[in-house]
Amino acid sequence: MAAKRNAVTTEAPESSAPGEGTALALDSRLSKRVESVIPKKRHEALKWFGWGYNDSQFYGQDGIICFRGEKYPLGGCELPSFTKWVEKKFDLRVDTTKPYPQLPRTYPRPVENAPFLHELKGTTQVDYSVEGIDRLVRCHGQTLNDIYSLWHHKFRRIPDLVVWPRCHDEVVQLVRLAHKHNVMLVPFGGGTSVSGAITCPQNESRMICALDTSQMNRLLWLNRENLTVCFESGIVGQDLERVLRDEGLTVGHEPDSYEFSTLGGWVATRASGMKKNVYGNIEDLVVRVRMVTPSGTLERECSAPRVSCGPDFNHVILGSEGTLGVITEVVLKVRPLPSVRRYGSLAFPNFEQGVLFMREVARRRCQPASVRLMDNEQFMFGQALKPEKSWWSGVVDAMKQRYVTSWKGIDLNQICAATLLFEGDLKDVQRQEALIYEIAAKFQGFPAGGQNGERGYILTFVIAYIRDFGLHQGIVAESFETSVPWDRCSLLCRSVKQRVVSECSKRSINYYTISCRVTQTYDAGACIYFYFGFRSTDVADPVELFEAIEHSARDEILSCGGSLSHHHGVGKIRSHWYRNAVTETGSSLYSAAKRHLDPKNIFALGNLLPLEEAHPQAVASPPPPSTSSTPPKAKL
Repeated sequence: MAAKRNAVTTEAPESSAPGEGTALALDSRLSKRVESVIPKKRHEALKWFGWGYNDSQFYGQDGIICFRGEKYPLGGCELPSFTKWVEKKFDLRVDTTKPYPQLPRTYPRPVENAPFLHELKGTTQVDYSVEGIDRLVRCHGQTLNDIYSLWHHKFRRIPDLVVWPRCHDEVVQLVRLAHKHNVMLVPFGGGTSVSGAITCPQNESRMICALDTSQMNRLLWLNRENLTVCFESGIVGQDLERVLRDEGLTVGHEPDSYEFSTLGGWVATRASGMKKNVYGNIEDLVVRVRMVTPSGTLERECSAPRVSCGPDFNHVILGSEGTLGVITEVVLKVRPLPSVRRYGSLAFPNFEQGVLFMREVARRRCQPASVRLMDNEQFMFGQALKPEKSWWSGVVDAMKQRYVTSWKGIDLNQICAATLLFEGDLKDVQRQEALIYEIAAKFQGFPAGGQNGERGYILTFVIAYIRDFGLHQGIVAESFETSVPWDRCSLLCRSVKQRVVSECSKRSINYYTISCRVTQTYDAGACIYFYFGFRSTDVADPVELFEAIEHSARDEILSCGGSLSHHHGVGKIRSHWYRNAVTETGSSLYSAAKRHLDPKNIFALGNLLPLEEAHPQAVASPPPPSTSSTPPKAKL
């Protein structure tokens, strides 16, 4: 998935976690700065108006949907089956004449804070920019609302300044200056948020400074004896794994946004990866983390595997979504690279049987690195995404289909599929495969081939590109997720789909798709991912309508016992439910921490709790620009 291999250079570290610099097991006392696949000027490699690389996208040609881009297996393919699926599902033809949006000719005028700018230039060496394009590409994440607003030039407020600190100490300088001069800070990593977490607050009157962490991407140290590594927070997922692969190691954290999201973003949102069954979620991988706040640097002094010293402040940082400070350095667990990596897939006669299989696998704690169950709608969608085949391949597929429908007696309108990924040494993988297929057989499941499993796994990285193509063609679509106890898993899936169908009917939406998949399994429950989209060619405000239906779907999720979020986080779009999710006492505790760590509310993103609830004093009476210095750095 990564672009071409880039160089790693070495230089003396400017900072490192306390106590690690003298460890005998360290491979090197020199840090490694990574030449990232994403340049400092993001728009040179990534789309300013949507997801992913500039050279990768779905497009229409002669009435057929195609995909361009050498970084993905679909690159250069025509997709006639996908074209037919879109035409049938949404009753529309692919329009090859519609232009994509153009960069705005003008940008919102920046708000200036002269004392802050004067001190930034005079007392620091931090690089910065006031260019319109640099500001625009850091004013948003990747929600449907974000992208729609970009396309229609709806953002009234974008960052007034972009800064690129290069290390922890420069972040300390920036936070002190922002606190001193009452400048709002937006920590910006990979820009992949789908919760509105990094969307620029539109009503903020103070100067807004986007703190881009991309130049903080060094490997600070590696300890082979302890199997731990320390990275700066701005390193991108694929860069992090490429550097570790050169050392024969892996972190194994692979979210769908892995190509573009950053380590700091994973921590800030409590992210989950596709291979969490083997490696764990981000909270399982983090040993230590440093976060700079206006009240000092928050970090734990000890890197022992477990400590019992009161509440774990790592978990104050995990999931804080940029509202308390800037994450600068993270110590992670690493594992040796697996010697064997093998894909597989399973077919089940219906979704309910598939869920029972997933439950049994979780109960016996024999999950492979990744196991994901798609419902029939997603299964048919995945089949439609297959490139055009040769005549002989078509004959073979027809024979396979006849085998499934005639010999197995499976209804193609009910069939669902699971994709599998096994990692480990050969004997462990073989043993795991045998057990998984044995369990599947108890629920009428049967193997469907490794090639289908690999395709299904890799296609995950292409899905977001489809959202932008759909928007271009008059279809609004987005995903949302939850986690749920096992005894309510199938009920929740059915109920949410029925709720969406009902909401579409009430609004006279006749052409839509709603599907789900089980993506993560635990002892006590599972993660459910929903995909919803509808034709919006005749809708005045399609995003507002989409959000209204999604809001109803979230109400249904919560009433069925589902969580507010499994891994996307709360951000702004789910803050409506946050107080009920954590109780009045919990929200008050968060607000108290917010006021202590950020007394002037310079991290006023409005995530988790609405701004007036999270920091009522700052909203009621915003403090004037201060000339006093920040309290001295303190360990909290």
